[in-house]
Amino acid sequence: MAKDWDAVAAAIRARMAEIDLTQADLAARAGVALMTVRELQHNLQPRRRNPRTLAAVSEALGWPGDQLARVLEGQPADDVDQGDPVLAELDAVRADLTAVFRRLDAIERQLGTGAEPS
Repeated sequence: MAKDWDAVAAAIRARMAEIDLTQADLAARAGVALMTVRELQHNLQPRRRNPRTLAAVSEALGWPGDQLARVLEGQPADDVDQGDPVLAELDAVRADLTAVFRRLDAIERQLGTGAEPS
């Protein structure tokens, strides 16, 4: 099966955006050259890479070490954050906060028109 370097690049770009990580930060965390990160992120030099490089980048992105290797082989990438209790709690807090903001907006609209809040 052909190697899917485009999928690897897309996965890296998406994860970097998700966790707000720069190329320099990723390179430092992974212990690889900045040029290596650039090549992987933009699929500039699709070529055989040392498996340790992909593992280091995967781990620096907060993924299991084999995540990018699986993506490269065309295997479905597991949602590594699925079932994380901290993220589930964060989702609940976001939902509660959204409800509070909606209620606050309604109160502000009512106060702006002189009506009594319900």
